[in-house]
Amino acid sequence: MLTFYSEDSRLRQARTELHDGALVTPFECPERLDLVLKHLRQSGLGEIHSPSAYGLAPVLAVHDKDYVSFLANCWQAWGAAGHEGEAIPNIWPARSMRSDRIPRSIGGQLGYYALAAETSISEGTFEAAMASKDVALGAVEHTLQTGKPSFGLCRPPGHHAAYDQFGGYCFFNNAAIAAQRALDTGKRRVAILDVDFHHGNGTQQIFYGRDDVLFISLHGDPEVTFPYYLGYADENGEGKGKGFNVNYPLPPGTSVTTWMATLDQALAQINAAECELLIVSLGVDIFEDDPISAFTFTSADFTVLGERLAQAGLPSVFLMEGGYAVDEIGVNVVNVLQGFEQAL
Repeated sequence: MLTFYSEDSRLRQARTELHDGALVTPFECPERLDLVLKHLRQSGLGEIHSPSAYGLAPVLAVHDKDYVSFLANCWQAWGAAGHEGEAIPNIWPARSMRSDRIPRSIGGQLGYYALAAETSISEGTFEAAMASKDVALGAVEHTLQTGKPSFGLCRPPGHHAAYDQFGGYCFFNNAAIAAQRALDTGKRRVAILDVDFHHGNGTQQIFYGRDDVLFISLHGDPEVTFPYYLGYADENGEGKGKGFNVNYPLPPGTSVTTWMATLDQALAQINAAECELLIVSLGVDIFEDDPISAFTFTSADFTVLGERLAQAGLPSVFLMEGGYAVDEIGVNVVNVLQGFEQAL
């Protein structure tokens, strides 16, 4: 299996995350890349390629142009306004305020475009996000051209990034960008299967009214889990997208047996929808020792996950999302990919 990876993904080196009432070193860090790359190379899974630069056009196909401009200029504007440290919002257009105006102040813009306060914008964030979507596009292009599976080692991740909002460590929605690319090249319908512990709220929002992308997410129950305000079972699409958004919220501590049975339901729905490409938003934070998640996968279970995903029988693209138990992240990613390949 070919892997796509960009050194520019390291350009974001944020130092600040708001977690449990304290400023901590971010869980999403460049070291995640090192461990995945280490285990990819040790496994002999396949070559690792650098992607081409695809520019902004694929980003603008799924994201708001003003939002993209904000991300491109935020770090410079933050410094020019005299702020020290990383850019973190401290006010939002909450329910009692207007949300139809974008303030001129960079502080106001941060709140307008941010989902939450845990994700700062640091030097190199925009450049790393651009590299990450290039990785996703390189992977999907390879699979579209060859029919063979591919893995995009995306960093930053993408599934929390909405049409015009960032958060959850995500800035551009890599899976959405890749899916749109596949549709633009002639695919009739694409499935995005999100197996990250946290709901892919951004992917849901981007495609909620469409029937050319089937979005299915297995995730921690938003009643008690980030992002809290999307990911419920009654969110099934709107307009012509009715029935093409499927959420499986699962309680903390869900057994692997229950999780896998839910996955089987999702794969049956993908088959019934006659999808022509499968994009897997691969979050390995369902691991039992992940520091910010609450499922029970062992490293061996990730091999079984890969085997199950192969049963879809579709050209498949794996795009990295979450996974923060840094010591095990490389093993868990490689186990999914090897399990998939061995089951073909």
